Amino acid sequence: MSGVGVASGVTAMVTVGSSAAVLVVIEHYPTFGGQALRYAGAFLALLLVQAVRKVRHLRLSWREVGRLALLAATGLAAFNVCYVQAVRHAEPASVGAVIGGVPIVLAVLGPLLARGRPRARVVAAAVVVSGGVALAQGFGGGSAAGLLWALGALVGEVAFSLIAVPVLPRLGPLRVSTYAAGLAAPMLFVAGLAADGSGVLPVPTGGEVLALLWLAVVVTAAAFVLWYVALQRLGADRAGLCAGIAPASTVVAAHLLGTGTPTGADIAGALVVGVGVVVGLRPGRGDEVRDEAVVLDPPAGLDAAGDVDTPRTGGPVGGGDGRGGQAPGQQPLAAETRD
Repeated sequence: MSGVGVASGVTAMVTVGSSAAVLVVIEHYPTFGGQALRYAGAFLALLLVQAVRKVRHLRLSWREVGRLALLAATGLAAFNVCYVQAVRHAEPASVGAVIGGVPIVLAVLGPLLARGRPRARVVAAAVVVSGGVALAQGFGGGSAAGLLWALGALVGEVAFSLIAVPVLPRLGPLRVSTYAAGLAAPMLFVAGLAADGSGVLPVPTGGEVLALLWLAVVVTAAAFVLWYVALQRLGADRAGLCAGIAPASTVVAAHLLGTGTPTGADIAGALVVGVGVVVGLRPGRGDEVRDEAVVLDPPAGLDAAGDVDTPRTGGPVGGGDGRGGQAPGQQPLAAETRD
C-alpha cells in the first residue's frame, strides 16, 4: 500500500477537522455566499498553482465535462444545500452521525463500481470508524425531514469521491480539484440568491476575510488535491476510512486552540476511529501496491497508462496550449471538507 496515499488522506482529513474553529468566525456570514466565495478563492488558488507548474489545459470530452459538472453539483453544491437544511430540521449531532456513515458506503460501493468485491476487512474497519464518529458526535434528535436531508448530504459526500474516480487517471488530482471548485462557485451563488436575495454577498469583516482565505486555500484547494491523491493511491474503500479522522482532529484542534474541552465521548470516539483506520489501512492479501510517483497533473495527450490518448466520443471542449489551471453549527464532521 502506498505510504503517500495514507499520508495524503490523513493530512487532508486533519486539515478538514481543523477548520471547525475557523467556521465559528464566519457563522454569521450568509452560508451559500460564503461557500461561493470559498470555492471561487480555491479555484483561483489552484489556477495559480497550475500556472506555476506550467500545467497545460487538456481537451475535455463532453462526458468528462458532464462528470465534472455532476461532481460539483452533487458533491459540493447539493451537499451544502442538504447539509444546511438538515441542521435546520435536526440536531447537528444526529446529522453528523448520519454523514459519519461515509466510510461504510465507500467501502462497499467503491469496489462494486470498480467491478470488484468489497473486502470484508475494510468493510468491518469502516463500521468501526463510523461507530467511532457516532460515539463522538452523539445521536441527538430531529424530524423525518431532517433525516432525509442528512441522507442527501451523505449521498453528496459519497459522490464527491466516487464521481471523481473515473476522471482522476487522465486529469489528475490538481485539474479535477480546480474544475470542481470552479464549477461549484456559481452554483452556490445561485443557491445564495434564492436563499438570501441581494444579501448573498455582504462585505466581510477582516476576520471573515482571513477565515475565508484559510478555508479556500488550505481546507479546500490543498485538502481537495490531497484527498484525490489518496483516492488514486488507496482506492475509494480504504481512502474512505480516513474520513473518520476529521472529527478526531477537530477534538484535538479545539483543545489546542482553547475553544473546547474534549469529553469522554470525544476521546473514546477518537480512539475507536483510530483503531478502525489502522486496521483497515493495514496491508492485507490482495491489496494493490501503488508505489509509483505521484502525478498531480498527467501530461496532456496521455491516458492513465501513459499511452497516447485516443480520440474521445462526444467531441472535445476547450483545448489549445494555454496554461491554466460554511454550514451553520460547529459539529466536527468528516463532511466538513465542504461545509
